Amino acid sequence: MSARCVMVLGTTSGAGKSWLTTALCRHYARQGLKVAPFKAQNMSNNARVVDGGEIGSAQYFQALAAQAEPEVRMNPLLLKPEADTRSQVVLMGQVNEALSSMPWRGRSLHVWPQIAAALDALMDENDVVVIEGAGSPAEINLHASDIVNMRVALHARAHCLLVSDIDRGGAFAHLYGTWALLPAEERALIHGFVLNKFRGDASLLAPAPRMLQDLTGVPTVATLPMWWQHGLPEEDGVFDDKTRAAGVVSRTVAVIAYPHISNLDEFQPLKNVPGVRLVWARSPADCAGADWLVLPGSKATAADLAWLRAQGLDRAIATHAAQGGAVLGVCGGLQMLGEALIDTHGIEPMDLGNAPGLGLLPLVTQFDPQKTVRHTHTAFGALHGAWAALSGVAAAGYEIHHGQTAQHPAMAAGGDVAREVLPGGLGWQNAQGNVLGVYLHGLFEDPRVLHALFGATAPTLETVFNGLADFITTHFEPGVLDQLIAP
Repeated sequence: MSARCVMVLGTTSGAGKSWLTTALCRHYARQGLKVAPFKAQNMSNNARVVDGGEIGSAQYFQALAAQAEPEVRMNPLLLKPEADTRSQVVLMGQVNEALSSMPWRGRSLHVWPQIAAALDALMDENDVVVIEGAGSPAEINLHASDIVNMRVALHARAHCLLVSDIDRGGAFAHLYGTWALLPAEERALIHGFVLNKFRGDASLLAPAPRMLQDLTGVPTVATLPMWWQHGLPEEDGVFDDKTRAAGVVSRTVAVIAYPHISNLDEFQPLKNVPGVRLVWARSPADCAGADWLVLPGSKATAADLAWLRAQGLDRAIATHAAQGGAVLGVCGGLQMLGEALIDTHGIEPMDLGNAPGLGLLPLVTQFDPQKTVRHTHTAFGALHGAWAALSGVAAAGYEIHHGQTAQHPAMAAGGDVAREVLPGGLGWQNAQGNVLGVYLHGLFEDPRVLHALFGATAPTLETVFNGLADFITTHFEPGVLDQLIAP
């Protein structure tokens, strides 16, 4: 079996590559074809657990859309930013310290053989491989060391789509400029332009698509309308009130948006629950009126805790909790809620690992060189107060963390003990019942948890994937999707 490869490139980051790749995965899977996604290198702190380690969340969801088992070959290189100039490098699912300390441009020589081998294996085992690029293929400063865009396209002889976000303006210039900066052999792989996030009367675009085709020989094969509520988790974007469903708001959930936030995609289901308003909080004013405050995961817990304090958000969280407001910490957020962070091994970036926590739970976290990466099935014990609805509820999710958290021994000796509500050190609640901390990512993706907390369900991922496939079938020019996988 030698797969036909379709690749989605973008004129910029955020043009719509990830969701279009996901839609194509489901479209071809519905044709009865064996499909796999692939992205050579992803830079994101949103990751999911698979056999063999972790991959970017986008490729995880693309695999599910393709009706395939997510695996490390689908995203062989994952860069998890820890600071503006440093990332943790995950190669074939595992943290690679040598690559993490290597200069950016020096990595490509070392990682390309494994990237190419992973792609070759997927091509051998599938009918179609849908490949996602990264950023723009016309970043000419990076072209010589490229391992994620046109080098992949050439290796796979992929039929490529080039997507531009027309809502930003300048879409035709973006498309033409990107095409013009590519060498001739790479231009030849571009089979269609896609205008994404269009609002208005598409007939007003004429004669630009024809003029663009006259200049490049490449047709515009789809004009995709703006679609705020497709339901797919954002890979690295943020949500805002534009994406909130209409209706009466019965609960406002504010997620603290620190600089190194991770796994933000796990909150997507809350956007789809009727009556829930989900907002980012970057200042104390953003927390005003919230029913819940959520401290999400972090790739740099101590650094984000320092940022949180600099914004005055520590006081806002403390006030909210003192007034009986519900507070939830997930993974890094749980660690922040404790009394202290201890980093004797220098795991945390910027040497900020030893720090006092927010003191809302009598816990202490010790950062461990051994990274915990696993799927977890568990059940809540008895809870009370704001989180009582979770009592006895079974839950499934995943863990990705360096820290190990336990009761603070001195505080426990003095009678200040957190109630362990998930076995194995996975979750604690304060005595008042309004502060809950868990290591389990993906709680809100579990329908049992959603039903217990809200008495409601969100659309399933299957519904979302099929909706994406229906959308592109409707808006692509007839026959184009079949032509992309023609021999």
